[in-house]
Amino acid sequence: MSNIIYIGYEFKVTPLQPGVEVLIAELGYAGFESFVETEQGATAYIQKEEWHANILDDIQILQSDEFEISYEFNEIEQTNWNAEWEKNFNPIVVDDVCAVRAPFHEKFDTEYDIVIEPKMSFGTGHHETTHMMIQHILKNDFSGKSVLDMGCGTGVLAILAEMKGAQPIDAVDYDNWCYLNSLENVERNNCQHITVIEGDASVLEGKNYDVIIANINRNILLQDMKTYVSCLNENGTLFLSGFYNDDIPVIQEACEALQLKFQEKLERNNWVALKFIN
Repeated sequence: MSNIIYIGYEFKVTPLQPGVEVLIAELGYAGFESFVETEQGATAYIQKEEWHANILDDIQILQSDEFEISYEFNEIEQTNWNAEWEKNFNPIVVDDVCAVRAPFHEKFDTEYDIVIEPKMSFGTGHHETTHMMIQHILKNDFSGKSVLDMGCGTGVLAILAEMKGAQPIDAVDYDNWCYLNSLENVERNNCQHITVIEGDASVLEGKNYDVIIANINRNILLQDMKTYVSCLNENGTLFLSGFYNDDIPVIQEACEALQLKFQEKLERNNWVALKFIN
């Protein structure tokens, strides 16, 4: 993996929202693997072997009059990315109960201590959506429950679910780098009940879960909602995040059309995380 070269794009977006969300969604469809939101927009990464000079031609938001978007790009060594994480990744503590830290941070005196080597995966706990999903898991009973962590990123939510007593757990991500990173983090945290799977919603056929956690962008959630609900056991729980407060009506409508009942909303800097039951 150390020889993989990435192309990194630095985008400046005005207005930031919903510009950044739309941009990241469209870049994901175009083959970009990983994203970091910045104060001015977003940074997006794609493997050099997947890149071509016209990669942005089909990114519709770049042609929109509603947004002003500029960008520059350059090659980035994967090892340089990891060094950047080590410089910039600070540990967090959620609700004084759960710490998320890197291996080079000192251990916290918290009930749950999760060690994550984030590399190029999404899910350090710093982003509002991951932070709120951690809060949902901390507040709910996971003991003995089967769990799906869809779009697992670093695997942090699946790891916490196991620490809360869940088993068995499937952690699924279509991104190969996230898949490999989750495998590493599952081992690093001595988890015994997590199966990491590389793929999209199509790998869920025939599977059933008591709890489904899906922290993905709005469009993917809406696209795959029927699949999630078909996998949810009776009286099961669905936690959703990866979208904004303004997106709640369309998300809630899709869930209620599938007989799910809204239970709770968490909000953090206009991002939200919702709880539904069936």
